[in-house]
Amino acid sequence: MPIPFPFSAVVAQEEMKRSLLIAAIDPSIGGVLVFGDRGTGKSTAIRGLAALLPKMRAVDCVYNCDPEAGEDALCAECRTKRAKGPLKSRMVPVPVVDLPLGATEDRVIGALDLERALTKGEKAFEPGLLARAHRGFLYIDEVNLLEDHLVDSLLDVAASGENLVEREGLSIRHPARFVLVGSGNPEEGELRPQLQDRFGLSVEVRTPQDLPTRMKVVRLRDEFERDPPAFVQKWKRQDGKVRSQIQKARDFLPTVEVPDATLEQAGRLCIKLGTDGLRGELTLIRAARAFAALKGDAEVLDAHLVQVAASALRHRLRRDPLDESGSTSRVERAVGELFGE
Repeated sequence: MPIPFPFSAVVAQEEMKRSLLIAAIDPSIGGVLVFGDRGTGKSTAIRGLAALLPKMRAVDCVYNCDPEAGEDALCAECRTKRAKGPLKSRMVPVPVVDLPLGATEDRVIGALDLERALTKGEKAFEPGLLARAHRGFLYIDEVNLLEDHLVDSLLDVAASGENLVEREGLSIRHPARFVLVGSGNPEEGELRPQLQDRFGLSVEVRTPQDLPTRMKVVRLRDEFERDPPAFVQKWKRQDGKVRSQIQKARDFLPTVEVPDATLEQAGRLCIKLGTDGLRGELTLIRAARAFAALKGDAEVLDAHLVQVAASALRHRLRRDPLDESGSTSRVERAVGELFGE
């Protein structure tokens, strides 16, 4: 298995790194969409974060069920076991599952286990990638090139938090709650609006234009490729600090307060931008709260809203034929007018 580039060593892409950390702290935000130029560290940062995530407690089952979860969040096997006594669990790495563009629907959602059907004559379910990603991350590189039938399956599961498979005489329902992370280059194709709306945060990355930053990126990448183990060891302490930050922020998150004044400002910003529905507003508040937890702040302030506003709202704006500026510029302009930034 290839050694991932350390998350802490990723240079310049601060908004992307911040958004990934926020999604790791509060999975209910809905994941991260990273769009931008090729070769800007999108996949590198995502895989680097996966490598440093704190371990989680899970039941020894196919779906990594949470032993403390309610009945609705357990698979059928774990519900049966719990009826007989407490579930045994262990600490396991957070699953990070790649969804290849060429994956079949059977591989993604699961299907009949043909081997058991042919050798034993039993109808058994073979879990797919969605089952493996439960309580973890599902990563899709070039998400804008994903086949439509797979997009439909993802939309259903993302909305319900469970995967329902009815085929070949099987009817299986299992939990499938994961953080969806997608990356891609917008020049290679548009992302379906229905799927784009399911991402909590959207990040735009660009190639650094200042010479010192470009030199630093090239130097670090070259050093990594010449001796990956030594490079990872060199950055182990910094990655350890990030891991500790994530765990502390997760523990602190439930205590972070959102004052009415902050809710009012979030509402004013969304009204000013004309966002559809309240999903953007809710995501903005959740992201700001996770960011406050990351910083160790006891309540969400305007400064937190300002930092996450573009990521939470840029992909939720209607196209304005009278305004030729991009969505990021529109958000930044509205933030400046409302918050004086």
